[in-house]
Amino acid sequence: MGSADSKLNFRKAVIQLTTKTQPVEATDDAFWDQFWADTATSVQDVFALVPAAEIRAVREESPSNLATLCYKAVEKLVQGAESGCHSEKEKQIVLNCSRLLTRVLPYIFEDPDWRGFFWSTVPGAGRGGGEDDDENARPLAESLLLAIADLLFCPDFTVQSHRRSTVDSAEDVHSLDSCEYIWEAGVGFAHSPQPNYIHDVNRMELLKLLLTCFSEAMYLPPAPDSGSTNPWVQFFCSTENRHALPLFTSLLNTVCAYDPVGYGIPYNHLLFSDYREPLVEEAAQVLIVTLDHDSATSASPTVDGTTTGTAMDDADPPGPENLFVNYLSRIHREEDFQFILKGIARLLSNPLLQTYLPNSTKKIQFHQELLVLFWKLCDFNKKFLFFVLKSSDVLDILVPTLYFLNDARADQSRVGLMHIGVFILLLLSGERNFGVRLNKPYSVRVPMDIPVFTGTHADLLIVVFHKIITSGHQRLQPLFDCLLTIVVNVSPYLKSLSMVAANKLLHLLEAFSTTWFLFSAAQNHHLVFFSWRPSTNIIQYQFDGNSNLVYAIIRKRSVFHQLANLPTDPPAIHKALQRRRRTAEPLSRTGSQEGASMEGSRPAAPAEPGTLKTSLVATPGIDKLTEKSQVSEDGTLRSLEPTSQQSSADGSPTAEEPGQAWREQRRLSSASASGQWSPTSEWVLSWKSKLPLQTIMRLLQVLVPQVEKICIDKGLTDESEILRFLQHGTLVGLLPVPHPILIRKYQANSGTAMWFRTYMWGVIYLRNVDPPVWYDTDVKLFEIQRV
Repeated sequence: MGSADSKLNFRKAVIQLTTKTQPVEATDDAFWDQFWADTATSVQDVFALVPAAEIRAVREESPSNLATLCYKAVEKLVQGAESGCHSEKEKQIVLNCSRLLTRVLPYIFEDPDWRGFFWSTVPGAGRGGGEDDDENARPLAESLLLAIADLLFCPDFTVQSHRRSTVDSAEDVHSLDSCEYIWEAGVGFAHSPQPNYIHDVNRMELLKLLLTCFSEAMYLPPAPDSGSTNPWVQFFCSTENRHALPLFTSLLNTVCAYDPVGYGIPYNHLLFSDYREPLVEEAAQVLIVTLDHDSATSASPTVDGTTTGTAMDDADPPGPENLFVNYLSRIHREEDFQFILKGIARLLSNPLLQTYLPNSTKKIQFHQELLVLFWKLCDFNKKFLFFVLKSSDVLDILVPTLYFLNDARADQSRVGLMHIGVFILLLLSGERNFGVRLNKPYSVRVPMDIPVFTGTHADLLIVVFHKIITSGHQRLQPLFDCLLTIVVNVSPYLKSLSMVAANKLLHLLEAFSTTWFLFSAAQNHHLVFFSWRPSTNIIQYQFDGNSNLVYAIIRKRSVFHQLANLPTDPPAIHKALQRRRRTAEPLSRTGSQEGASMEGSRPAAPAEPGTLKTSLVATPGIDKLTEKSQVSEDGTLRSLEPTSQQSSADGSPTAEEPGQAWREQRRLSSASASGQWSPTSEWVLSWKSKLPLQTIMRLLQVLVPQVEKICIDKGLTDESEILRFLQHGTLVGLLPVPHPILIRKYQANSGTAMWFRTYMWGVIYLRNVDPPVWYDTDVKLFEIQRV
């Protein structure tokens, strides 16, 4: 039968279904088989031939027929899984049912009255098939999920058969050990099966159905108690699924082993179409959804166990019920970590390779899913996090992350990408090793729209952050605290800033400390504390190699003097606010010599008008997102929460930071009748006294007269001479005693868990356009907006 006839027959069946007002019996096979037995329709055909309006019409007007259609389609998948799909016809039926369910499920989920349907039992569908089995019948959802899991390890359908000859009886599906059929070499599996296009396509269709099952989460509004687990994910990742381990391993290995370059031959992808990429993308999406687990509310899955002979740690405690989270948290072998890290770094760097030889490699589009996966790995498996930071391999994650942040900074539709990039760097910056690694010289010249500089990875980080803060769009302001916290966290370890980075750092302080900016919102002064501390840390811990920063501080000394003499009387406050009306934005490029951007770079572009984006829930403030910790001599951390309230002169634990102090200041400042906030003298005094001025004022006091004297004595106007003098200078014994190193370390919290859930599903919604699985359905987790 030709493809056109096949489509026609399928369409006829759909019309019959939508026009029948009477229920059709489940036993009427002649009717139901039209949907899957005699047709060869692609998933795109199914979406075209089953319009949304018709699915909704059947749902409203003849619900029993929709219920029977779902039940019969699941029954066919269960039969296929039982029999092992040996004939071509059985394989075709399984694929057709899979496509039909992918089409229909979102319309079941969008109607609250139908949501329980898949979790109810169907009469006569008992586990043993006998008459009296109704009591222990499985809910339809469980039967569907178990069938999908079985079908993903079905010899000659989704995996290579291990049988030598066709004479052998077919492999028995029930005795098959799916761990021998893992899809790709990597974690816990050494054998890489022969690539097989058909198997990849079949896996992809089943994974798309699985993702659609999991997508019920999209139809529930974001709840503050993110403890609500997704019942589909919960069951699929439980011990009920005998394929949980091999499937987890297959998904992880398929993603991490993927090489889009194709055997290292440039332009190779133009000769061979790459059928692996859609599978890898689907695998990455299924993987991050199964790992949606709020580590703040449950026992931490991090396990420190002894090394055993298996890929997973066998140590107690058993960890979370979700086996995928459990397995992920227990990976511990160095070679497995190396494989995962190399794989993720290779894929994240892929868009950067594009810029050397345009079109030479295939450009992948799933970097957001990879960043979520990397986040989950670091969050759930502390040994992995320490492995990442153990060598300079962490820089292979840092550079692409900074590239994405810089590239997306002007694009309103990529706010989510900006957040996840910053969250990852915040998590890494809580570890001393990250700061130390940043001292490695930066020689990779990825064309980026930033000023040219010669220096280290720390310089790159500061220059990119400066660019985001001064030339990103408005919606990035909530991230400023995070960006500056990252710089504060790494600053005690930075051995030598370049002149470009030193100037950028001081330009931020200058921008945030203008009087009108300080007085124009209740929390703006926090940015001064955050942007002041890196310079203080560097001078206290790394004075010797940082003559560029010292020189920049001397040149910009007026900024520090202005802050020390900040006016606190009402007339002066009023005058500063008046000045605001006349001056430009404080964070413009003025006052920061931009210099030419790198060769070959394109400016960061705003979103094309009309670009779709999904809304995100607000992220927690920096005081919820992080906890204050003190780094002791041996590098171990001591939490300083909840904070004690003594005050100190120079940025020690209690120097002004968000939290209680914020609430206190709101009280001190006056809110006028209109609800407009306005600064008061008491309010300014309440935080001005806590500014950590001591170290830098002392440095200026000692060095400025010396530098001025040299300039006068030698008639110097040349920077290099002054720098040479500063390089050999020392302030030993002249500076205040260094305070302990203080950082703000990321802490798991349910606010972030909820943010990740909305972000991840938003990415999945927008990226699945062919077929458009969720498009135009009534999702509740986020709003779809146009830029």
